[in-house]
Amino acid sequence: MVSVIAQERLLGAALGGVMAAAITFEERKCIYRSVSTNQKHVATQSQEITGTLSTRNPCSRLASLWNATIDGSLGPVIRFLSSRGW
Repeated sequence: MVSVIAQERLLGAALGGVMAAAITFEERKCIYRSVSTNQKHVATQSQEITGTLSTRNPCSRLASLWNATIDGSLGPVIRFLSSRGW
């Protein structure tokens, strides 16, 4: 037969595991709920902002700005190299 101390240790480990699982589950549930609430809030704000800004997304606007800057700054260099046959 298993000693009383071993039974107490086994019971303590089982109860600790159940308690840790319950706390983890509740914390994840709270995190998922807060993320869901924040996503709904952000979605309504982005719809309002999208109505006021242009229809292009920020990444394409950034890419367009980047391309215009590179063309403006390196355009003369490219024309010079093209005239030399490079």
